[in-house]
Amino acid sequence: MKKTHYLLLGLTLGVMLSFTLLRAPINRAMVQQAAELIGLEMTETEIDSMLPGLEEQRESYASIREKDIPNELAPSLLFNPLPPGFKVNTKQEALYFDIPKGQSLPKNLDDLAFYSVTQLAALIKSRQISSVELAEFFLQRLEKYDPTLHCVITLTRERALAQARQMDEELARGQYRGPLHGIPFGAKDLLSTRDYKTTWGAMPYQGQMLAQDAAVIEKLEAAGAVLVAKLSLGALAWGDVWYGGKTRNPWNPEQGSSGSSAGSASAVSAGLAPFAIGTETWGSIVSPATVCGVTGLRPTFGRVSRYGAMALSWSMDKIGPICRTAEDCAIVFEAIRGKDERDATTLAAAFNYNQKLDPGKLRVGYLKSDFEGDYRFKEQDSLVLAKLKDLGITPIAIELPEVPDIGFVLSAEAAAAFDELTRSGKDDLLVRQIQNAWPNVFRQSRFIPAVEYIQANRLRSRLIEETHQALREFDIFLSPSWAGDNLLRTNLTGHPCVVLPTGFIDGLPTSITFCGQLFGEAEVLKLGALFQANTDFHSQHPAGF
Repeated sequence: MKKTHYLLLGLTLGVMLSFTLLRAPINRAMVQQAAELIGLEMTETEIDSMLPGLEEQRESYASIREKDIPNELAPSLLFNPLPPGFKVNTKQEALYFDIPKGQSLPKNLDDLAFYSVTQLAALIKSRQISSVELAEFFLQRLEKYDPTLHCVITLTRERALAQARQMDEELARGQYRGPLHGIPFGAKDLLSTRDYKTTWGAMPYQGQMLAQDAAVIEKLEAAGAVLVAKLSLGALAWGDVWYGGKTRNPWNPEQGSSGSSAGSASAVSAGLAPFAIGTETWGSIVSPATVCGVTGLRPTFGRVSRYGAMALSWSMDKIGPICRTAEDCAIVFEAIRGKDERDATTLAAAFNYNQKLDPGKLRVGYLKSDFEGDYRFKEQDSLVLAKLKDLGITPIAIELPEVPDIGFVLSAEAAAAFDELTRSGKDDLLVRQIQNAWPNVFRQSRFIPAVEYIQANRLRSRLIEETHQALREFDIFLSPSWAGDNLLRTNLTGHPCVVLPTGFIDGLPTSITFCGQLFGEAEVLKLGALFQANTDFHSQHPAGF
């Protein structure tokens, strides 16, 4: 066994003593127990030499804990997903979105609930419906169906109607902001709003008021979108259980909607909002989008500013849209992407979603060993491969490097983000208190040695480079949404993906994931749009809504 480093042991020992930092002198027995806990050995002489230094380190911990460290304060070490030699394309071309011409209002206005952003945009621009009318329509649906789905934390009625009135006034003057002009949307309630509470779905923060709008909400409203609701998330971005209950799956309200973007996926699926904003750290867009049968985009790490968003993992958090179609995701993504000086991890990069991008020329792979495994969506995934072949695209079997066992990087960062909650004992207020929930994981994660956390991130650097090398010949690769380890891999490496509905098993939706190169959102969305233009899974919606 390797012998310990002073800092490594000091960190573990400081946690082992107490979350309130007990002042009992550190002795040889304590150190020996701490060493055993992290799998290290040392002699009594070595331990004796460490004792004075460990006492000094404990004083440092006490000093740190007296400081105010708010959730939004990021570490000075910033994650960069770019492998050596990677060149970011910054040459922006003209964008093209397929807004339907000749779109008319449905005979039954209730059908508007399941219109895409592009369809609604055509109606707004042609003034067949006003933004105020559309906002009222979705506000009423949110009020009507929330008692069934528990997907709404706060209706933002006053703000929505004020924004909608402004959009109507501008349009009357001939001012049109683009395809999101007057389109209602919901936001996961870990995105701050200056005039409504931002609860993070957790009891300790249920009355929290923050002074600013999140960057994503700023950008969407600048594009003309209308915020109608703050939507539920599993407490502190885990699962679908929040302080108001469990968010439900519209396809079967007896089941949860999965998480943590639980309300965002549930609301879009049930036609309570044309689109919503979610976040993903490790599956929180992919999973609820799958369960609720909607289309979600997880962008490249650093593509979308996280200013004003709750921090869970500074090196893994990402923000993206949940919509009905890949085309809708492209429209929303265009509005929210870009460099933001308030989030030092953001990068400027082109998003060339346009007519020049021919999906038939895309180089597409698929994860052979994952697709050959025995998993729930196997038949549907096989049919996706067959459909792509019918469309002139032949996916090539590939393999990617093994993912090291470093998922605890997320746990370590999350424990730091909510350190004060743990030490205060207010974590007892969270609804879920089981072994596999944040209160226990936060406490457990205090025993992750600093050296191991750093070593994990070094292995992560290798994974980034090896994955980049393995994908050099491909624009896109297909992966099962849940089977295999690609969900963890691509959240660690920062690669983008779009998750698409592919059918049903026992009446519940299935999905597949299209992953792209870093900053390759245009390619995955274009392929997603092609797939959806030739299938109808995305156009189906749950009964009863």
